[in-house]
Amino acid sequence: VMLASTPHILCLFSDSQNASCVDRWRIETSACIGFSLIWRTQTQLDGSMAGDVGFDPLGLSEIDEVGIDLYWMREAELKHARVAMLAVAGILQVEIFGPAPGCEAATAKCQMDAFWQLWNSHPQYVAFALIMITITEMISGIAATTGRETGDRAPGDFGLDPLGFGKGDPAKFERLKAQEVANGRLAMWAAAGLLMQGCTTHQGGIENLMQSLSDNAF
Repeated sequence: VMLASTPHILCLFSDSQNASCVDRWRIETSACIGFSLIWRTQTQLDGSMAGDVGFDPLGLSEIDEVGIDLYWMREAELKHARVAMLAVAGILQVEIFGPAPGCEAATAKCQMDAFWQLWNSHPQYVAFALIMITITEMISGIAATTGRETGDRAPGDFGLDPLGFGKGDPAKFERLKAQEVANGRLAMWAAAGLLMQGCTTHQGGIENLMQSLSDNAF
C-alpha cells in the first residue's frame, strides 16, 4: 500500500493537482490491496432516493448508454425487494405452521422440496401461479415504461396505499420508504440464503439454523 501511495502523496503539495491526485490515490490504492468495492460517488446518486447512501461500486447508476437507466434499476430493486420480503415471510410461515389449505401434499420443511411435492400432486397450482405472475409482470411493465417516459410516476409507485401512510406526515412517510428499501435489501439476501441452504441441505430455514447451532455449540 505504501509503495502504491507514496508517488501520489507527493502531488498533494501541488494545489492545482490536489483533487485529481486524491481521487486517483483512492482508486489505485484500493486496487493495489485487491479491494475493488470502493465507495464511489455517482453523479445520479444525490441522496434524494430512499435508501441512497452513495454506494455503487459497480457503477450501475451510470449505464444509461446500454439502455438501462437509474429509473429501471430502481424499479427492479423495489420489485425484487418486495417479492423477497413476501417470499421470506411465506417460507417461514409455512415451515412453522404447515402448508396452506389445499396444499397438504407439500409436507417437507424445506420449501424447495415442498415445491416439487406440490408440482407432482397439483401442477395446476403452479400453472395458475405462472399465469398470475405473467399478468402482474405485464401490468408492472406497462406502468414502468409509461412512468419512465412521462416522468409522472416514481419507480415502484403503483398507488397502493390502503393504510394511507402517504397522506400523513411527509417526514414519516420518507422514513417508511427508507425502511422498506432497507428491509427489502436484507430480505433479498435472506431469500437467497434460504434457497441455497434448501437446495444443498434439504432442511427448512429454521431447522437448518437449529442444526447449525447444535453442531457448533460450545
